[in-house]
Amino acid sequence: MTENYWLFLIYLVSVCLFILSIQGLSSPKTAQRGNWLGMAGMLLAVDGTLLALPGENHLWIFITLLLGGIVGIFTGLKVKMTALPQMVAAFNGVGGLASVFIGLAEVWRGPAQTIEVSIGIVIGGVAFAGSMVAYAKLQGLLKPNFGRFTYQNWFNGALSLVLLYFWYLFLLKPDNLSAYFLLGITFIWSVALTLPIGGADMPVIVSVLNACSGWAASGIGFSLGNMALIVTGAIVGASGTILAFVMTKAINRTLFEVLFKRLNDQSGTSTADKHFVRSGSPADAAFILENAAKVIIVPGYGMAVAQAQHILHTMASVLSQKYNVDVKFAIHPVAGRMPGHMNVLLAEANVSYDDVYELESINREFSTADCAYVIGANDITNPLARTDSQSPLYGMPVLDVGKAKTVFFVKRSLNAGYSGVDNPLFYADNTVMLYGDAKKVTEEIVQVLEQN
Repeated sequence: MTENYWLFLIYLVSVCLFILSIQGLSSPKTAQRGNWLGMAGMLLAVDGTLLALPGENHLWIFITLLLGGIVGIFTGLKVKMTALPQMVAAFNGVGGLASVFIGLAEVWRGPAQTIEVSIGIVIGGVAFAGSMVAYAKLQGLLKPNFGRFTYQNWFNGALSLVLLYFWYLFLLKPDNLSAYFLLGITFIWSVALTLPIGGADMPVIVSVLNACSGWAASGIGFSLGNMALIVTGAIVGASGTILAFVMTKAINRTLFEVLFKRLNDQSGTSTADKHFVRSGSPADAAFILENAAKVIIVPGYGMAVAQAQHILHTMASVLSQKYNVDVKFAIHPVAGRMPGHMNVLLAEANVSYDDVYELESINREFSTADCAYVIGANDITNPLARTDSQSPLYGMPVLDVGKAKTVFFVKRSLNAGYSGVDNPLFYADNTVMLYGDAKKVTEEIVQVLEQN
């Protein structure tokens, strides 16, 4: 009784730390503290579990903890910021797979709480298989539109009925064979559902799969009677679900449309003269920027790839301190490959949080800006999202950079963005293309600004 009391108390403290961790992660200013609180909560939960387990199992547990820790440290040190979405997808999958293994172990052990175990197996299997597909797409191993075919939703609907049938069989007779069949059809269903999803919908499906890994853990927690798993799983599941709906709102699509209504492959139309493009040099850009009163910088995935956030901060500081330019940063909710991607990069470069604005609060200011400096962004500035109903981007809120007096696009070429949609702003009269690596171009602009 005393042992259970102390274990309950340890789990309660761990859960409180996890909740405080999530609260801390809600703001860049407190994100570091949130990470430390989360790690402390996990360490406490693991230690409490070890105390409750028989001593003869500790060696194997320590070995697996050591191996997992090595993989985690190596991954954390080596992963690039541009690959964070892939890492998140992979870790979602690992979390789901852990729930699957625990569920199978409960079935092997004998009579179990069938409903809770089946939830862990099914939802965990969905999280694992779907996350592996998401990882492959984000990593570029599979093309964004790979896996699409005619009558796909009908096929997936039929698979759903098959999944429900095998789930029913497992509930009737929860033995090893029925568990294997249930897991197998779950993997197939998850792959079939996730495989056609691509483009701007990828961050949404990663959030959904993240929620699945949490709900799976919560279901397994009920079968084990483990309060820590129940509560933390619910926290992860709820936060992932909320994030998925926030993301769908940001791209003006419902979750149903993301899962079952594929974006078409048309690139949209443009009435601009694509034979005329204004291009300039870093020196030209520096002259216009230093004579501006207000400059709004729009970072995108290209900035992340080039690791240009530090030199971008330097440029903003020089403009602000030397030339008294009002410099602000505009962040789109889906800039990059995951929510908060640009915020993290700018925070890493010590950009003041007070200078970073979300779409809703900055969009109206583009009409009063002398310059918009778009560095590696495309889809999130594309006006076809408002004007072309045939465009895959149609309806998605975008940053109104075209309303600035001068728009600088820092890109290697005129190639379309992640969605494959051409951007007519490239050919607008007030647009100047700055071709080249985002970091190198910005460095050259800074050199001119410092010399003048």
